[in-house]
Amino acid sequence: MKFSTRARYGLRLMLYLAVHSKGSPVLLKEIAKREDISEKYLGQIIIPFKARGLVATKRGAQGGYLLGRDPSEILIREIIETQDGELALVECLGQGGGCSRTTECITRELWNEMNVMISGFLEGYTLRDLADKYEQKISGSAVNDYTI
Repeated sequence: MKFSTRARYGLRLMLYLAVHSKGSPVLLKEIAKREDISEKYLGQIIIPFKARGLVATKRGAQGGYLLGRDPSEILIREIIETQDGELALVECLGQGGGCSRTTECITRELWNEMNVMISGFLEGYTLRDLADKYEQKISGSAVNDYTI
């Protein structure tokens, strides 16, 4: 399984907004430069985030982009699905998917179990969780504790 570049860059864009905006709009140009991603490509990636209410815009001289919701309310799964669509490891697990062997297919059960685990994992993390990890790493307070 591989997530698209749109999903990976979209996650970086959202993390940047969570860490750096602090209530003030951020220009796409700034994000593109700091994240080393084409501004034009980020402009395409941000559109579905705006449509889904994950990103808000502010117009004018002090304008730019902000998170549309609190980062603790934005699941990583939601960010990825906004760019890549519904998470389904194989077609028969997606909406409208299926084949003539669905009822007797044992491998479908395996794919479904894996799909549930991956979805659950991504639902277990919020954008706030990632922002906290980033801030710990930057501040140097992410010290490994090897106590037993």
